Amino acid sequence: MPKHLNVLNSIRYYLVLFFLMSFTIIIIPQQSTFSKKINSISNFIASDYFLNLKKNNNDLALVDTIYLRALKLDNYNYQEALFDLTFASIPYNHVYIKIPLLNFLVNYHLPSAEESIYLAKNRNLPKHIFFDSPGDNFGDKDKLAHFFGSAFITYSSYFFDLGNLIGYFVEVFEQDFEVQNAIDPRDLQSNILGNIFGQILKSNKRILPSEVLLIRSLIFFRYHL
Repeated sequence: MPKHLNVLNSIRYYLVLFFLMSFTIIIIPQQSTFSKKINSISNFIASDYFLNLKKNNNDLALVDTIYLRALKLDNYNYQEALFDLTFASIPYNHVYIKIPLLNFLVNYHLPSAEESIYLAKNRNLPKHIFFDSPGDNFGDKDKLAHFFGSAFITYSSYFFDLGNLIGYFVEVFEQDFEVQNAIDPRDLQSNILGNIFGQILKSNKRILPSEVLLIRSLIFFRYHL
């Protein structure tokens, strides 16, 4: 590998490690409240009620339902709702982080519900959120964390647009921490759509995730039909 790529990879590792450590420090004082909200959202997605909703609604409508549920849970604090949704929608509960230079793995546990709820939540997560979502059991479940994470950062950024930061973090997270072997180009698109949603949300609180997620399909068919 060229020397400059080795340097870039090292920088990426340290940026992600810094993000994780900073996140842990920030969350610890409010761990109880944060965990309860993650559990509540996860319980809702894992519930029989949500499973029945899946029988009569498409997955984009289900994304809106989860979003509205989180808003109500957070008393319509949009920033907190987006933050909680980011972690509640991650379909992983731990990652093995390879520490650069030292070359050993650390098992980093992500905020998640108890195992049975976490597994049921993962089964029920909306997976067909794009027209070309994979037809397997996983589909595009991981795109929701990209979308809500980017929306959270953009909505929270009033002076600088930091929306791409969370998207970059999630991609490095998935690639370098072996969640997936290569970056999915649609991850980038999900990040951008999340940025758009977060930006619109600043001035229009009635906007729903589905209205922005549809943009990708509309653009595709606009240029390919």
